[in-house]
Amino acid sequence: MLTTRPSPPAPPHGGARPHKKYLTVSTLGLMTAASIVTSLRGLPMMAKEEMTMFAYIGFSTLLFLVPAGLVAAELGGAFGHRAGGLYVWVGEAFGKPTGFVAIFLTWVQNIVWYPTGLTFAATAAAFAIGRPDLAENNVYVGLFIVVAFCLCTGAALVSTHFASKVTKYGFLLGTVVPGVVLIALCLAWLVTGHAAGWTTATDHAVAVVSHGHSGPRWLPYLTGLSSLSFLAGILLNFAGVESQAVHATELKDAKRGYPVVIMVAAGLSFAIFTLGALAVAGILPYEDIDINTGVFDALTHATTGLVHVGWPVQVLAVLICYGALGGVLAWITGPSRGVLATARDGLLPPFMQKTNKAGVQKNILLVQVVVVAALSSLYLVVDNVSTVFFLISAMAVSLYIIVYMLLYASAVRLRYTQPDLPRAFRIPGGKPGIWLVGGLGFLAVAFAFVLAFVPPAQLPIGSPGLYVGLVAAGAVIFSSAPLILERFKKPSWMPKEAAPEGEGVSADSP
Repeated sequence: MLTTRPSPPAPPHGGARPHKKYLTVSTLGLMTAASIVTSLRGLPMMAKEEMTMFAYIGFSTLLFLVPAGLVAAELGGAFGHRAGGLYVWVGEAFGKPTGFVAIFLTWVQNIVWYPTGLTFAATAAAFAIGRPDLAENNVYVGLFIVVAFCLCTGAALVSTHFASKVTKYGFLLGTVVPGVVLIALCLAWLVTGHAAGWTTATDHAVAVVSHGHSGPRWLPYLTGLSSLSFLAGILLNFAGVESQAVHATELKDAKRGYPVVIMVAAGLSFAIFTLGALAVAGILPYEDIDINTGVFDALTHATTGLVHVGWPVQVLAVLICYGALGGVLAWITGPSRGVLATARDGLLPPFMQKTNKAGVQKNILLVQVVVVAALSSLYLVVDNVSTVFFLISAMAVSLYIIVYMLLYASAVRLRYTQPDLPRAFRIPGGKPGIWLVGGLGFLAVAFAFVLAFVPPAQLPIGSPGLYVGLVAAGAVIFSSAPLILERFKKPSWMPKEAAPEGEGVSADSP
């Protein structure tokens, strides 16, 4: 079992400890919500399913978001005093090497995901400057990603508290406010007698056509697994409820406060995704919904149709760009901090253990910059931005789902191996309750894992074999990397000030 090092001794000569700055429950709740709703980028993908979106969102919420939130609340409340998040949770259940796999994959999938999140920011910036055509320019998108990620990394290097402020206001101003405006525009669009977008759909995937009239389809039209491929991407939109658990130690009362953080984040995420996707589907005709530019197309369509001006879209695009960057920043400061915990347990080379004066994991963040720049080069060689967007998303999904499998399994195992562990929040129902919640969550993500390898019928993927090969290669290579690192780790990697082998990271570590 992992243990923590004792807190450092009091300063000499009777000096007082520096006053610790705590994060409030509301701040961490908004940070966690921002980690889930990193931006409004997922709305067009959901809207593309028209009324069948309710089946996908219901699946994602009831069988994924809720179980993940409950499990994260239990584990976060039990280990809220420990630094490391998933590393500690999974490590306590299955041992330090498996914990290392979990936090490593969380970190890597984020690196893989960053370009998709920043693709949306690039689209927002294009609309903000009145050049929406740039959103489909692969060279512009690739270069924007690299520059924007460097700026986000610079903000993260200042301090965790600075990053949390940028994230908090980015979520409010760049995600919540535009989301509310989008929903209001949809209501105005319908009230003024305009036809709802979903009434114009004739595609059998989302509509039922009878006697020349079409009506919305409420359940997915199943013609094969390829017709469900978007489920994996939609599921990823709801991922991240556990990502800010590494900051639980920065709450004044982590064991009581962290479960509330989870509830706040889950409620906000569900409301924004459901209402926002419905707004896009209500404003735009089905054939006009683009998974990359759909949000801005809906805003443009509504404002020009209702008030005959387009400048409000540019203002909203500036806010949305800020929100997307804030969402990326929320992820930069989370999983990478968990990786720092593994580095200080001697599982990564000394280079990865370095922090700056603010205690931020500077070299880990710099490694992220290099990898993101390499991944962004895909945009320079593939013309179809939407295809690259979905391919990278699928790679991220496959990695992240492995993490969630470990998360659910850890919650079940710890009920047996550490039944008396104090838990501020405990999933009700005893062992049957934890099996029900953890089992449902595990089965849901296992199904989504299979779908991640199926090319979607809705996009021009090209060679299905190449698509499956790239996603599979990513899953195998990145899953094997932490096991190889753990196998060949050297005693010299253990920090000199660290505790003996077998001990974990101090809760007081930066």
